[in-house]
Amino acid sequence: MTYAIRLHEHGGPEVLKWERVEVSRPRRGELRVRQMAAGVNFMDISQRTGRSPIPIELPGGLGNEAAGFVEAVGEGVSDVAAGDRIAYAGGGAGAYAQMRLIPARLAIKLPNEVTFEQAAGMMLKGMTAQVLLKQIYRAKAGDTVLFHAASSGVGLIACQWLKHLGVRVIGTVSSDEKASAALAHGCEHVIVYTRENIEMRVDQITGGAKVPVVFDSLGAATFVKSLNCIQPRGLAVLYGQASGPVGPIDLGVLQAKGSLFVTRPSLSAYTSDRASLLAVAHDLFEIVRSGAVRITLRGSYPLQDAALAHRDVEQRKAAGSTVLVAS
Repeated sequence: MTYAIRLHEHGGPEVLKWERVEVSRPRRGELRVRQMAAGVNFMDISQRTGRSPIPIELPGGLGNEAAGFVEAVGEGVSDVAAGDRIAYAGGGAGAYAQMRLIPARLAIKLPNEVTFEQAAGMMLKGMTAQVLLKQIYRAKAGDTVLFHAASSGVGLIACQWLKHLGVRVIGTVSSDEKASAALAHGCEHVIVYTRENIEMRVDQITGGAKVPVVFDSLGAATFVKSLNCIQPRGLAVLYGQASGPVGPIDLGVLQAKGSLFVTRPSLSAYTSDRASLLAVAHDLFEIVRSGAVRITLRGSYPLQDAALAHRDVEQRKAAGSTVLVAS
């Protein structure tokens, strides 16, 4: 007997139901995973409410990253075996489950030093950070960057990584509590956007020079402000939309502000083949094992309490990653 969080309609946290499910034997190219922990992300909340650009089929599951043991392997799987400790991100919603099937190509063997809860709190977020900092914008010592939602799961990982690379980070957060967390995780300057003007503070901090890149996961509430903080020929990286989607953009605005560049990346586009996925994941594992990046868990909840976890994440009660632990 195994259980999972299921939803039959879009809505608030109350639509998340703890239900018995059947999990079949893995087919060719699949793994059956006994899951120990699953990560909670704003993508999950957007999919629960029906606002995500990546819809889910109802009735269905939720969750996009988890870690656990391989219980069984399907035909054609050679690089992962039963008993292996693995983690994954992507592959379709359904990670809020005690057991599930996943494509074997997504499974990444966990180093012994990384716990299941750490892995569940860092795979999607940490690999996103790697792509942002090492591929989309190749951050280097001496750079100054603006990172919105610096106390988020992605933010805390990315800001530590940036500091390790010698980058000066200006982070934005919504409260003094989160400002403290951002400062403790790599930010040199923090802007509390609920009471400070982002553009004015960036000008003050940079002496009017602005920044070459802005990492923006908030979307509607910050995107225009982000453009106003970028140097000529700089880059706006819109990798999320926690505050809502950004509307149509007049490309003439990018010209007027100094020939700016804008990208709307997805992790899947940068990890679409096995070699790329492994390279990104191994880079993440190395930075965590080095101690330069530590994974901060803001909350750990029993899997069946996913609704409570969603409420707390939506209320932005604390900084860091939230995980669900399977019994």
